[in-house]
Amino acid sequence: MRSCARGAVRIIGGRWRRTRIPIAAQRELRPTADRIRETLFNWLAMYLPGARCLDLFAGTGALGFEALSRGAAFCQFVEHDAVSVAQMNVLKQRLDTSSAEILHTDAFRWLRRTPQTFDIVFLDPPFESPMLDRALKCIEQGWTTAASIVYLEAPNGKLPETKSWQTIKQNATRHVSYAIVQRSR
Repeated sequence: MRSCARGAVRIIGGRWRRTRIPIAAQRELRPTADRIRETLFNWLAMYLPGARCLDLFAGTGALGFEALSRGAAFCQFVEHDAVSVAQMNVLKQRLDTSSAEILHTDAFRWLRRTPQTFDIVFLDPPFESPMLDRALKCIEQGWTTAASIVYLEAPNGKLPETKSWQTIKQNATRHVSYAIVQRSR
């Protein structure tokens, strides 16, 4: 697990480029590294303009705010940790954006409500937890369409089986495996 001693990550592209996002000093908070985010958002470039996004295990909000910075129209952030939610709300105010909606709730409790569809879903739950498989199954129940793109991030070699999803792009670092998937047609 990476150390959060740096205290911040940065938005790496778009209108809020170089904006720092604070990192709460918490053991399970592990923001997606700049290099991975840069690769991910290069992959997503053609899907982002006007997209409705869901950052389900938002943490710092780095993935969702990066998406908004690069042209997404809206991002729903769902996070259970009160400190992280407070920091995202401060960032939302600083950026003066109404395109972000930040909810302080458990991801699976939130997924039990009536689904709304999203164009891009970011699934990056705490590492070493069984939540990624469960979340991927849950979002199939009305939260995505055949055209939706889902980002998955897990410890290296531990991406879930995606039988009803087709892998569009996939890569790995020494510690992290990540992919974008779309429903199999």
